[in-house]
Amino acid sequence: MQHYGMTTLALSKRGSLTLPPELRRKLGLDKLRNPLLLVEERDGGLFLQPAVAMPVRDLPKGQIQAWISQDEADMEAFKVAGKAKKK
Repeated sequence: MQHYGMTTLALSKRGSLTLPPELRRKLGLDKLRNPLLLVEERDGGLFLQPAVAMPVRDLPKGQIQAWISQDEADMEAFKVAGKAKKK
């Protein structure tokens, strides 16, 4: 079982948070030149995790095609659901 600690952080008037050094080290953010965090809203809270930005040219073509296919399938399902609601 993995234990997740809790830390209270102050939020500035501009909406900025400062992560404590021990947390930045634990997440490996202290080793990155321009660290990024992915912020996800979950059940009324925020979930933060380290993120990486990479140029599209460095992504495998198969991964890009899989994302496009998934997007197209999602759009088709959305259109079908919209037509069903109108009936």
